[in-house]
Amino acid sequence: MSAPTPQPHPAAATPPPAVPQTSVRRTTAPRTPDPRSVPSPGSPAPYESPIPIVRAHLGHALRAEWTKIRTVRSTLWTLGVFELLVVGVGLVFAATVGERMGRGDRVTLFAFPGLLLGTICLLTLGVLVISSEYGTGLVRPTLTAAPQRHRVLAAKFLVFSAISFVAVLVATGIVATAGAAFVPAGADLHWGGPALLASLYLSLLGVVALATGTMLRHSAGAIAAMLGVYFLPTVLPIFLVNIEATETLGRKVLEYSAPNALSLLLIPDQGGNGLPQLALLAVLTAAVAGCAFAVLHRRDV
Repeated sequence: MSAPTPQPHPAAATPPPAVPQTSVRRTTAPRTPDPRSVPSPGSPAPYESPIPIVRAHLGHALRAEWTKIRTVRSTLWTLGVFELLVVGVGLVFAATVGERMGRGDRVTLFAFPGLLLGTICLLTLGVLVISSEYGTGLVRPTLTAAPQRHRVLAAKFLVFSAISFVAVLVATGIVATAGAAFVPAGADLHWGGPALLASLYLSLLGVVALATGTMLRHSAGAIAAMLGVYFLPTVLPIFLVNIEATETLGRKVLEYSAPNALSLLLIPDQGGNGLPQLALLAVLTAAVAGCAFAVLHRRDV
């Protein structure tokens, strides 16, 4: 037997030639724009509101509060009852005692009884201007639309005080003008100055009522509180003057009560002209209004 022929060993696999390492720079492919954001030819232009964007200010709040007050039915009814009380009672009083008016007596005297009753209407309306919004929940969208709470409350104060001032001035002027037909010659027919002062006094009382409604946020409670503020200084001195230790205090409280101050403003005499009482009410109104601003800012709606 012949020896087997040796097979040649396969050649070792040669490694592939090395590829030179080159720095490869990565590039980001350009972003394709969203076809929905690119207006196609012939498509309508993007919507632009025709309402100009302006910065809110106090004038806008005043316009909003005026719209709310004049469109609420209770406002018209309350002011209507006020005018009927002042004018109706005043004319009846003028027809009854007009002939007994002396020389120098002012015709603004006829408006005094009606204003005593009509003040209750203004105090009630002042409370309802703010407390009704808390009762119905309207205060939430109001403060959402106008987050500056001090601006909203300031607008309420200004609008309501202006309405009260005009209402009192108109009613007093009607009574004084119509009552002049019942007085004898020699009576004082000038009513402008006293009517302006009385209107200012009652409008300040209305602002106190509005501030009280802001702090209490309850219609019945705030109205009861304001009726106490209005009547208590007149009733309390009846008991104080009968006690020797409190007689001086009782007389002073009666002097600065709202009915007495209103009578002095309408019919000035040797006892005073009502200006100290008006100044005291202005100071108290500023203090109560300041408390209302502080409470509105600190308290949740």
